[in-house]
Amino acid sequence: MLIALAAMLVTLAVSLGWRSAWAPATGALVGLAIALAGGVATRLDIEHALADLWRPMISIVGIMATTACAAELGIFTRLAAWIEPRTRGPVKHAFRLVFALAALTAAILSNDAAILLLTPVVIELLRTVYPRRNPKFLLPFAFAAFVAAGVAPLPTGNPMNLVVASRAGIDVNTYAIHMIPVALVGWLVAYAMLAWCYRGVLDDEAPALGAAPPKRPLSGQAKLVLIATGGSIASYPVLAALGYPIWPVALPAALVCVGAALHGRVVPRRIAAGISWELLPFLFGVLVLATALARAGVTDGLRELYARTPYPLATVGGVAAVGSALIDNHPMALLHSLALAGAPSKLVFAALVGGDLGPRLLRSGRSRALLWTHQLRLSGVAVPLGTFVRVGALSRCHRWPHR
Repeated sequence: MLIALAAMLVTLAVSLGWRSAWAPATGALVGLAIALAGGVATRLDIEHALADLWRPMISIVGIMATTACAAELGIFTRLAAWIEPRTRGPVKHAFRLVFALAALTAAILSNDAAILLLTPVVIELLRTVYPRRNPKFLLPFAFAAFVAAGVAPLPTGNPMNLVVASRAGIDVNTYAIHMIPVALVGWLVAYAMLAWCYRGVLDDEAPALGAAPPKRPLSGQAKLVLIATGGSIASYPVLAALGYPIWPVALPAALVCVGAALHGRVVPRRIAAGISWELLPFLFGVLVLATALARAGVTDGLRELYARTPYPLATVGGVAAVGSALIDNHPMALLHSLALAGAPSKLVFAALVGGDLGPRLLRSGRSRALLWTHQLRLSGVAVPLGTFVRVGALSRCHRWPHR
C-alpha cells in the first residue's frame, strides 16, 4: 500500500508542481517506474492497460487532430467574428454568446478545445473591441470559456470520460441519454451563477467602440473539416446503436481533416503541436498505478463505503468531486472505474459527473486548469486562487443525477 501510494503521490507532485505540458506524462512514467521497482505493478498490468486503452486512445488522438486542424484553418477565429456584433450592444449579450459557443465547442469537440483554444481568441477580441474597458471584462469572459466546459454531454468531449465509459461498457447513446440532461442543467446553473458573480461588470450597457476584427471567409479546406467533423459526430449514435466502437470513424475523419489542412498549406508540425501527445503516456501510467492501488486495497475501501451509505449516488458523486479536486480527476476517475466495476451504471455516471465538476474547485484538479491559468498569465490576466475557488464553487452548485 505504501509503495503504491508513494508512486501515485510522486506522479501528482511532478504533474502539478512542474509547469510544463509534459509534466503529467513525466510524473506518470516516474510513478510507474517506482511501482514496477517496488513490485506493486507487473508486466501483466501493463499489457492489460494497453489492451484497455488502445481503442479510446485512437479516438482521443483523432478528435484532438480534428480540433488542431480546425484551429489552424481559422474556424475558432471565425467564431470570434460571430461574437463581435454582440459587443456593439450591452456586454452581457457578448458574454452570453461566448458561454454558449464555449459549451457547444466543448460538447462537439472537447473541453480542451473550449478552454485552451477559444479562450485566447476571446481575450484578443475583447482587447480589440474594448480598447479601454477590456481589463474588467477579461476575467469574466475567460471564466465563461472555462466553466462552460463542464459536464461532457458526449463521451468524446472529455478523454477521461471516454476511457471510463469504454471500460464500463457504456456506449455513446447510453452515455448521452444520461449525461445530456445533466449537462444542460449544469450549463444553465453555471451560467446563472457566473452572471450573478460578475453582475456588476456585465451590467455595463455601453457598446464596444473599438475596430471590428477582419472577417475572413472560411476556406474550402475549413468547410471540409466542418463537414468531416459533423459527419463523424453524427455517426456516433448510429455506431453505438449497432454495437460498434467510434474509433473506426474518428480515425478516418481525422485523416480527412489533416489532409484538408495540409492542402490548405498548414505546416504538419502545427497540427502535431495541437495534439496533446503527453496525455497518452499519462493515461497509461495512471491506469497502471490505479490498478496497483486497487490491488493494495484502496478500491475495496471505496466499494465498502458505497455499499454502506444510504445515499450511494450522492456519496459517489461527492467522493469523485472532492477526490478530483485534490488529486486530479484522471487518477480519481480510473480508481472509480475499478471500484465500480460491475456496479449499476448510474453510479458510474455519478462518478463521471463528480469528476467533471470537482476540478472547478481547485486548479490542481485538472492539469488543463493549470495550463489555462498559465496561458492567461502570459496574456496579462491574473487569476487569484481565491477567485478561482469562489467562482468554481458557485458554478458547480447543481444536483446530482437521480437516474
